[in-house]
Amino acid sequence: MISAGEFRNGLTVEIDGIVYQIIDFQHVKPGKGAAFVRTKLKDIKNGGVTEKTFRPTEKFPPAHIDRSEMQYLYRDGDLFYFMNVETYDQIAMNKEAVGDSLKFIKENEMVKMLSHNGAVFAIEPPLFVELEVTDTEPGFKGDTATGATKPATVETGATVHVPLFVNQGDIISIDTRTGEYMKRV
Repeated sequence: MISAGEFRNGLTVEIDGIVYQIIDFQHVKPGKGAAFVRTKLKDIKNGGVTEKTFRPTEKFPPAHIDRSEMQYLYRDGDLFYFMNVETYDQIAMNKEAVGDSLKFIKENEMVKMLSHNGAVFAIEPPLFVELEVTDTEPGFKGDTATGATKPATVETGATVHVPLFVNQGDIISIDTRTGEYMKRV
């Protein structure tokens, strides 16, 4: 059991049957009255964020989150198929469960599946991916305004804002957390 006084960012706990990840916490000691812990909690199943306060002595069971490496195989309509490369077990997830997490992921890439009690609730793509630019307007010589960007479509179909010197056919590195261009490879 974890007391509210031991809360840390990133910790997962079960409160009233719902698994939450602690996004932010603050120990408050008012001049008058008892101390309390103000928290910002994210429901790991639906992504909703709530704010709650607890007494520092309240205790909650820790929630164990399993992270397993799986290979993204292919998409068939609204279903996405993944395979465990050690056991060759395959699972299918619908479009709503996957969300935008595979926006920059090509087929046969490895991703992390996050699950609680055997139920997969999220997909973590690699932090950085390298993709080929399939469509963008050409940059012109002398067009070097500081910080100027243009939209570019990468091989997965996602759109990224890139500097003017990036051309069609270039391989670029993208941060999957923010969707931002990092560098030309």
